[in-house]
Amino acid sequence: MSQPQLSPTPVRVVKNFDRERYELFTDETPGEFIGFLAYQVIDDHTVELQHTIISEGFSRRGFARTLVTQVLDLIRADGASIVPTCSYVQDYLERFPQYGDLVAHQ
Repeated sequence: MSQPQLSPTPVRVVKNFDRERYELFTDETPGEFIGFLAYQVIDDHTVELQHTIISEGFSRRGFARTLVTQVLDLIRADGASIVPTCSYVQDYLERFPQYGDLVAHQ
């Protein structure tokens, strides 16, 4: 089973509750905004992953994959599940089936 190839740039994910999105920044002070993965809480144990957006200056460098991997790891650690309506997340789950157990049974 292949592992996701992550960006070599050190990054951090911040959950922005007010904007309902996981935000990705370079891991420096102040961190540079890279992009986000928008979500919507469905219930206490399920989140819908809606869309992944990476800033133009950071595109095609593995940051979307890095963001999705870290978000899925956070969701797994919380014991929650996902409804992947984001096309990037859907493609990701096909490529990395080890995350398939996170998908909520509808």
